[in-house]
Amino acid sequence: MNNPSVALLDTRKTLPLWRALDKYAVRAGGAQNHRLGLHDMILIKENHIALAGGVRQAVQSAITNRPDGVRIEVEVRSLEELKEALQAGPDLILLDNFSLEQLRKAVNICGGRVPLEASGGITVDNIAEVASTGVNRISVGALTHSAKAFDLSMIVELL
Repeated sequence: MNNPSVALLDTRKTLPLWRALDKYAVRAGGAQNHRLGLHDMILIKENHIALAGGVRQAVQSAITNRPDGVRIEVEVRSLEELKEALQAGPDLILLDNFSLEQLRKAVNICGGRVPLEASGGITVDNIAEVASTGVNRISVGALTHSAKAFDLSMIVELL
């Protein structure tokens, strides 16, 4: 990868009742956990933004009402929303389904002021290209929700 400092993250998408094991497997495999549940970070998504009246309003409301120590991440879907988010002051910004060109532009616009996370449509085939854009974090839901089962046979053969 051209960006060895990028963090590879999972998502909350895990099998019911298997979250702790899924999260442990991600850490054991060398990646990092994004969040364990809804309680440990505020993630502002498109519905929250729509209800609040915009990115800035949603982030400012979260900042005003967050419990001590809880970080705020806002999901943006365009470079315009990114600019609005940067003015509002979240702890992290998630770039949702951005093209490689958009990711590069976002990194340039941000200028290192806030960690940027790429998410959506990221696979084994394109993760190196995504990392090369300069984002700080890459989240991949497939680390937990699409993990393949290990095929282990317990057949005993007598000689």
